[in-house]
Amino acid sequence: MRLLLISDIHANYTALEAVLNDAQGRNFSHVVHLGDALGYGPHPREVLEALRKLDAVCMMGNHDQMLLDRVDGLNMRVSIVSQALAWQLERLSERDLGWIRSWRDGMDDPVIGARYRHGSPTSLDDYTDSVTAAREAFSGWHGRLAFVGHTHHPAVYATLNAPVGEWIKHQAFVQGGSYMVPPSARVILNPGSVGQPRDGNPQASYAIFDSARNNFQVFRVDYDIAQVQADVNAAGLPEVLGARLFLGK
Repeated sequence: MRLLLISDIHANYTALEAVLNDAQGRNFSHVVHLGDALGYGPHPREVLEALRKLDAVCMMGNHDQMLLDRVDGLNMRVSIVSQALAWQLERLSERDLGWIRSWRDGMDDPVIGARYRHGSPTSLDDYTDSVTAAREAFSGWHGRLAFVGHTHHPAVYATLNAPVGEWIKHQAFVQGGSYMVPPSARVILNPGSVGQPRDGNPQASYAIFDSARNNFQVFRVDYDIAQVQADVNAAGLPEVLGARLFLGK
């Protein structure tokens, strides 16, 4: 099975479209979205419709949950995040909201032998963004393979029990790249962010996992950032939400 792994689209349909165009020829069979379809960007409806057409398995992200909390009268603190979510909420239908409510806060896939979750294998909100955080995640979760998002950094954390004790290795994919999962390792894999990369590379990021070969490959894709910035400004969203896309931060 070849999984198309996408995460943290953040209502940036222009980036998502570029990713899907790039992935077309890579023969993926299933799509998993690891959370945060919403928040920040100017294209909430377009992103949800694209995920529906892909028949994507969608995990709940913290921004998706914040939007639902807003619907339920919770977490009404004013911030740049809340401004974007309030604007997006006005443009979503009851059908959209019902579908988002059906998204799971993590799931185990027995076919792939993997866990899907937004933040870490054990939490929606925790960041798997350091060796220390990965060590904590590995200690609280005893599976072999996990796919997460949330950090907006494509990366792998791997752990292996050796004679000298357990070690944890980190590898980043700022320019993309391939990682072969070792047979005896436990790994946490992150495809990076489609719609708002934060690793210094503004290109959209996604991954393909080939379960037959145990191969995880990250791809970086150019998209029309200037158009997204124009859409952010036309929507009256805070300008920083468009400007930061050029920096990849």
